[in-house]
Amino acid sequence: MHFIVLAICCSVLVSVLLKLARRYDVDVGQAVAWNYVATSALTAWVFHPSLTSLAAPGAPWLGFVGLGMLLPLIFLALGASVRHAGIVRSDAAQRLSLVVSLLAAFLLFGESASAAKLAGIALGLVALACMVWRRDAETGEEGTGWLWPLAVFAGFAAIDILFKHVAQAGTPFAASLQAMFALALVVAFAIQLARRLAGRTRFTVRNAVAGLLLGLANFGNIVFYVRAHQALADRPSLVFAAMNLGVVALGALVGTLVFRERLSRLNVFGVVLAAAAIALATQG
Repeated sequence: MHFIVLAICCSVLVSVLLKLARRYDVDVGQAVAWNYVATSALTAWVFHPSLTSLAAPGAPWLGFVGLGMLLPLIFLALGASVRHAGIVRSDAAQRLSLVVSLLAAFLLFGESASAAKLAGIALGLVALACMVWRRDAETGEEGTGWLWPLAVFAGFAAIDILFKHVAQAGTPFAASLQAMFALALVVAFAIQLARRLAGRTRFTVRNAVAGLLLGLANFGNIVFYVRAHQALADRPSLVFAAMNLGVVALGALVGTLVFRERLSRLNVFGVVLAAAAIALATQG
């Protein structure tokens, strides 16, 4: 179980680093780009992937390219969500994306649906609606802070579906990870180069160091999650449920106690519903 705990801590640490970015004058876009330098290098060092499988006729390059584009874009959306909506709602929205992944598994990949999983999907959508709802404190009008958690929810769901597509192709995990991170690195730095040419940012050592730390936490999340599945190979649902519920719970604690994030009663109810939805959706 210690691998699960470490994976949960690394996942929430990613959100914490994104939350602290503005306080320490870190450009999130650059940090995300440098993050992929760290994850690409660490993947090569830790997993020693054989890249010959990437040249095979059946290699899912469409999925790799899709993930290479989506990963940095959704990382940027997560950064914006943490900044505008907070860690609690952003982490819960990220983990609730599993309800769309499960729905896709039933509709696109031929997996069987159980009553508990269907109930979890329905409850998850209600939880999402409760979490993203917020009204502006001064005007009383409906705010726009809900957009970023919704983007995180939709984006991570799309990433999960593409991961499923890549996994079905049979390409070894380490080689797939290396390809995704390498493509994401190119896309992320292309975005930052365009910003630099437009005079909207400049490259600094501070941003590079912050990005490398972000990449270390991001990679740690992946490595410990994979190790947890290896250690509990006969209990994958336990790993999946513990990981998602743990991130929601720890994210809620860190967001409210450390960063003093203010949630409405409906938002808090949504977080509770999210935990219940994850528990239901990961049954069996």
